[in-house]
Amino acid sequence: MMINFNSNKMFFFFILLFSTMISISSNSWIGCWIGLEINLLSFIPLITNSNNLLTSEASLKYFLTQSIASINFLFSILLKMILMKNFEMNHLFSIMINSSLLMKMGSAPFHFWFPNIIEGLSWLNCFILMTWQKITPMILMSYYLNKNFLILIMMINTIIGAIGGINQTSLRKLLSFSSINNLGWMMSSILISESLWMLYFLMYSFLISIMCFLFYIFNIYFINQLFIFNMNFLLKFFILINFLSLGGLPPFLGFFPKWIIINFLMMNNFIFISFIFIMMSLITLFFYIRIIYSCIMFNYLKLKWLKINIKNKYLLFILMTSMISMMGMILSTFYFI
Repeated sequence: MMINFNSNKMFFFFILLFSTMISISSNSWIGCWIGLEINLLSFIPLITNSNNLLTSEASLKYFLTQSIASINFLFSILLKMILMKNFEMNHLFSIMINSSLLMKMGSAPFHFWFPNIIEGLSWLNCFILMTWQKITPMILMSYYLNKNFLILIMMINTIIGAIGGINQTSLRKLLSFSSINNLGWMMSSILISESLWMLYFLMYSFLISIMCFLFYIFNIYFINQLFIFNMNFLLKFFILINFLSLGGLPPFLGFFPKWIIINFLMMNNFIFISFIFIMMSLITLFFYIRIIYSCIMFNYLKLKWLKINIKNKYLLFILMTSMISMMGMILSTFYFI
C-alpha cells in the first residue's frame, strides 16, 4: 500500500483529521493556532519513510516552512491583541494573518516550498497535502479576509499555477501547480459563499483523488513513463477524461463548479478576473492534453520487464469514477442556488 497502515501511522492519521476539527471549531485565534500546530506535527510522521531519503528532506522542508508560517500567524494575533483590544478590521493585520495562512496552504506568492515538497512524497501523501491540508487555512482565512488583497492573490494563483506547470516533467510537480491554480478558484468561491467553496473543494478533491489513485496503480511519477505505458486503450481514455475534467472542460464534472464561479463573477462585474481565470484554464488544459498526447498517440513496443497487474476491483473503481467524471454535468440539473 501507499502508506504502511501500522498503529503509529493510523494514530497520526486520526490526529491529522481531528486537528483540523480543532482549528475550524475553535472560538479563539490561539485555539486555531494550536490546531494548526497539532496538524503540522501529525503530518510529518506520515511523510517520513526511513527507506527513502527524499521523504526525509521533504518532511524537514515542510516543518521549516510551516513553522515560519505558524510563527507569523501567532505574531500577528498577539500583536493585534496587544495593540487593539477588540478585533475590528484593520488592513495591515488582516494582510498579515491572511499571508501566514496563504503560506500554510502553499498559495502563490508563498508557493515555492509546495512543488519541492510534493516531489518527495508518495501519492497518498500528495493527495493529503493537496486537499485536506488546505481546509484549515481556507476556513480560518474566511473568518478574517481582506477582500482586495484576496482578489489580487487569487489572480496571482491562477497565473502562476498555469504558467508554472508548462515546463514540468514530473507529474507530482505538475499536479502541485494545478493545485495552486485551483486555489485561485477556491478563493474566489470563498468570497462568494462557503457552500460554494464546499462544492468546489469536494469536486476538486474527488478529481485529484482519481488522478493520484491512477498514477499510484500504474506506478507512474514522470511524463516519460507514459511513453512506455502500454496498457489497453480504455485505461488511457479514462486518464484522458479525468485530466480534462480536472482542467475544467465543459462536458465533464470539473467544469460545473467553475461554471458557477464564472457566473457569479460576471454577475458582480468582475469581468477582468473572469477573463484571467478562463485564459489560465486554457493553459492548464494545454499541458494536460500534451501529457495525454504522448500517452495515446505513441505506441511503443511492449517491454518484457514492465509488468503491471491491475486487479479487477481497481478497474471497476476506475470505470465508475470515470463515468461520474463524464456524466457529472447531469448532476447540475438537480443543483439549485
